[in-house]
Amino acid sequence: MATYLVDLSPATMQRRLDEALSVYVDAMRYPRGTENQRASMWLEHSRRPGWKGVAAIDTAAPAGPDGTPDPDSGDLVGIAYGYCGAPDQWWQQQVVQGLRRVGVDQAHVNALMSSYFELTELHIHPRVQGRGLGEALARRLLAGRDETHVLLSTPEINGEANRAWRLYRRLGFTDVIRGYHFAGDPRAFAILGRSLPLDGAGLAR
Repeated sequence: MATYLVDLSPATMQRRLDEALSVYVDAMRYPRGTENQRASMWLEHSRRPGWKGVAAIDTAAPAGPDGTPDPDSGDLVGIAYGYCGAPDQWWQQQVVQGLRRVGVDQAHVNALMSSYFELTELHIHPRVQGRGLGEALARRLLAGRDETHVLLSTPEINGEANRAWRLYRRLGFTDVIRGYHFAGDPRAFAILGRSLPLDGAGLAR
């Protein structure tokens, strides 16, 4: 078996949705059944402008002419996707509220929200964590984007002591908002961002 990264079309995402959601639930240590609550949302996300999805698959199938296997083959062990941020999206509306609440001036809010890619989901199955797949997925997902920067939200963790936080810091993500509570969720989240491409400078403050 070898592990490959493959780009997903919306149709492939739909076909492999159950596997992708299973990775999500296992990686986040959510109770079984959580995937049923997320399925329709993930499908709706795949229809948004600028959507891109990338998967890590373990497969013994031979690679095609481009060096990668069929994206429908093998075991899906990692998933990442995102799309262009837009004013009609709930996540952007929540972040704008948070920025205003912490006193960010409107000009900076407008600049931050005008051209960004929302890195919505990035999950690696626990049995293959620690092999660099998270960073590889993130880099492939963000390569070639036209947006000026990327934003994401991640649960606050004491001391930033988990794999997700270490990955985001290693990739140069910096704080946009800390300790933010999205409507309907009791957990505190951090909003992080950085400029694109990844090998450029960090997010302007």
